[in-house]
Amino acid sequence: MIPRYQRILFWSLLGGILLMAAFLLRGCEQAHKRLTASLDATPIAAPTTTSTEDISLYLANDADASITPTPQHLALPQEPSVRARALLQQLLSSYALPGSAHPLQSGPTVDDVFLLAQPGNPSTASAPGQLAVINLRGSFVNSHPSGIQVEDLTIQSIIGTLHGALPQITQIRFLVDGQPHDTLAGHADLLHTYRAVDTAIRPTPPEAENNPDNATATPKP
Repeated sequence: MIPRYQRILFWSLLGGILLMAAFLLRGCEQAHKRLTASLDATPIAAPTTTSTEDISLYLANDADASITPTPQHLALPQEPSVRARALLQQLLSSYALPGSAHPLQSGPTVDDVFLLAQPGNPSTASAPGQLAVINLRGSFVNSHPSGIQVEDLTIQSIIGTLHGALPQITQIRFLVDGQPHDTLAGHADLLHTYRAVDTAIRPTPPEAENNPDNATATPKP
């Protein structure tokens, strides 16, 4: 025979357990309703498609120290800073492909590109433009080949590509992992502010090399 006080204790504990379970279920139900309402009130952007367009990448060639505008059919975003970043990533990743004329190691290259408004200069009649601040990845800089020519070709390739695709950019600066950095790999100055210009460089024709008085000679077909 179970004593009366034990029966009372048992039913009291059972009632407490059921009451706690009811509170927990009620709380879970209310939390689920709040979460569902929050999700339902959040607008979901419709998927968008980016059309392809013809863009010139200024590709470097180590063999003849040339930079040649090369048309590419690319899909790029329209927002200028995101467009610049995607364009430079496409440019630098092309140098990691087999058979590249300017071989670089593969991997992340550009972290961000910031576009800052630049006032015009009345004394030189220059129009307002934008300063592009390119934030390179430290891993890209650390793995870049060292040498005056190879580093300069990378910088000139970046400048020419941005100038051709985003003509509103008038000046270019570089950061590495968000901080100023002396050089690319020991030679090319990354503390300098570069003018955004057409950097296409073509190899000197043999006639011009052999005849200094005819420096404007053009190669025969």
